[in-house]
Parts: sequence; C-alpha cells; structure tokens
Amino acid sequence: MTNTQIAPPGLKGLIVADTTIGSVRGQEGFFHYRHYDATEVAAKRSFEATAYLLLHDELPTATQEAEFRAELAEARQLPESLATLVDRFAEAGHPPLNTLRAVLGVAVNPSPSMDLTASERRQAVMMAIGVTPTVLAAVHRRQAGLTPLGPDAALSHAGDYVRMVCGASPTAQHTQAVERYLSLTADHGFNASTFTSRVITSTGADVGGVLSGAVAALSGPLHGGAPSRVLDMVEAIGDPRNTEAWGRAELDAGRKLMGFGHAVYRAEDPRGVLLRETAVALGGELVGRAMEIEHRMLAMLRAWKPEATIVTNVEYYAAIVLHLAGIPQEMFTPTFTTSRIVGWGAHILEQAADNKIMRPTARYVGVEPPKPVPSP
Repeated sequence: MTNTQIAPPGLKGLIVADTTIGSVRGQEGFFHYRHYDATEVAAKRSFEATAYLLLHDELPTATQEAEFRAELAEARQLPESLATLVDRFAEAGHPPLNTLRAVLGVAVNPSPSMDLTASERRQAVMMAIGVTPTVLAAVHRRQAGLTPLGPDAALSHAGDYVRMVCGASPTAQHTQAVERYLSLTADHGFNASTFTSRVITSTGADVGGVLSGAVAALSGPLHGGAPSRVLDMVEAIGDPRNTEAWGRAELDAGRKLMGFGHAVYRAEDPRGVLLRETAVALGGELVGRAMEIEHRMLAMLRAWKPEATIVTNVEYYAAIVLHLAGIPQEMFTPTFTTSRIVGWGAHILEQAADNKIMRPTARYVGVEPPKPVPSP
C-alpha cells in the first residue's frame, strides 16, 4: 500500500474533488454559491435565480430569469404515463421519496451521462428539477385522500409547490418563507447526498439513476430527516423551562439533539440566521417558544461540553418556518429534496464535464491472510 493515505472517519475534512459551484467556510459561519454570498442570494433573489446561478455560474438577468422560470414551469408538468405511475405507487403505500426515486429512474433520459452532450445533460437535470415537486406533492395528496393538483405555470416554483401540497395558493409571505428555505438549502458543500451524486456520475451512469441514489442518501434521518424531528423535540419540551432537563435526559440516553451541532460550522449557521429572521416575521407563539428553547438549549450544551463549539443548525428554524408556512411535517424532507436536487444537478453537470471515476481504497483490518482453507 505504498503512497496510500488513510482518510479520517467519515472522510471529514478530506478534499476529494475540485468545484466552482460553492463552498462552506465553517469557522466563519459563511457559505457561498459560485462567487456570491448564498445567504444574500436567498434573501434578495428568487429560487429560480438561485437555481440558475448554481447551474449556469452567474445570476440571471431579468430576461434570463423569466425564460428559466418558464422552462422550469413546463418541466413541472407530468406526462400522463408518469402521473399514472405516481398514482400506482402512492396507492400501494410507497412514501413520496421512494416514489420519486422510481420516477426519476424512468422519466429522465436513460442514456449514460457520459454519452450525452452537455446540453442533453442539462436538459435531463432540468426535467428532474421540474418533476420533483409535482411528484412529491401528488403522492402526499393521494395518500391523504385528496386529489393531486397539476402545476400552475403562473406561479413561482416555490409558490406552486406549496399550492400543490396544501391545496390552495399560498400568501406572498408564506411563498417567500418557503422560497428562502429552498434557496438556502439548494447546495451545501460535499454533504452525503451530493458526494453520492458525484460518485455515481463518475461511473457515467444516467442522470435519473444518479439522482435516485442521491435521494436515497438524503432520506436518511441523519441527513434529510432532521427538521421533522426538531418539531417533535419542540413539542415534547413544551414549556421552555423544561429544556435543560429534557436535553440532558436525551444526551444521557445517547441520543442526538436535532437542530443543534453541525459537522462543519463552528460559528453560527448563516442559513439558520436568515430562517430565524423569517420565522420572527411570520410570528406566533411557536416562534417565541422556539427561540427561548434555543437559548436555553445552547446554554445547557455549553455547560455540558465546554470544550466544544455547538451551534444551532439550519434544521432548527427550517422546521418552524415550514410548519408556519403550512407544509405538513411529513413533507419536510420531501421539501428539502425539492431544493437540494438543484445542487445535485449542478454537481452532475460539473462532474460529467471533466470526469474521472472515483475509486478509493479500503483499509483491511481483518485476520491477516492467507489463512489455511480447511478440508470439508
């Protein structure tokens, strides 16, 4: 094993590729999309503008954004054959993300990505971004005993998603709240699902297959499932005065406190800062209670582990914002998927443009071979 380096557990901090899509500077509490502050983009521009930036390396002009919005609206339309497939999966009890994996596997160009032109790969990515909210909302409504709603091209991507999930066009404030969440979570370094998308793309696999694998990675509770568990935590604590006792009991039992701590950030998560501001603007008893619980939990964590820097992460206020905007709790992770598929798409395009198959090495730690093979 000459010239072989041993990676840290979980590959933490290990650089495995070059990218121009964005990066996270955890010590500073800063992350960026291309050459723009991602939080500023989310606060000032639409989700369509954010998606355009990640896919095209620059923020769009007004004309480019309008054309991109129209293209995305068209991509939200489900062909009849796919709508029938979605209905069958929903009626069979398959959750939204499982159904989405199946749809992406058959709906997107099945040719290996290495055999497609750059334009064809982008077209496949755009189709996937478009159908994702439509599929997820349709499964949710079908399984809730409600009739799925077709897309409305007059609405923004975020607004149409909320409408298709909730059954009515959202208020401007709710649309902005969900749009900020989608923009803030579209990409975030080489997280587990994004790394998955890069690895599968490196094999030359089809775009739909790549995205199915990324969705599977995101479905894990330690990656995409945290916001719904944050809401459970806030409700379980109830009165903020119960925070310290509840939190210590969870830690003593070896369980994680969802919404607190991050693998990269050692300063405040900037996504959480903007979502906290968004939650305050939405208002209500839940926001005040969540803020008091946050304050008490952070104080308890500082006393529990004074040598560590534990911060509130994006999932904490994401749960509050999505709930107040009317998104059902069981749709929190699907909503995250509606956002993150943009980042996966950007990484697919980047990896495929200058590809080399990823083939790391494992360190064998078993019994030293060769061990004699016993006779039968």
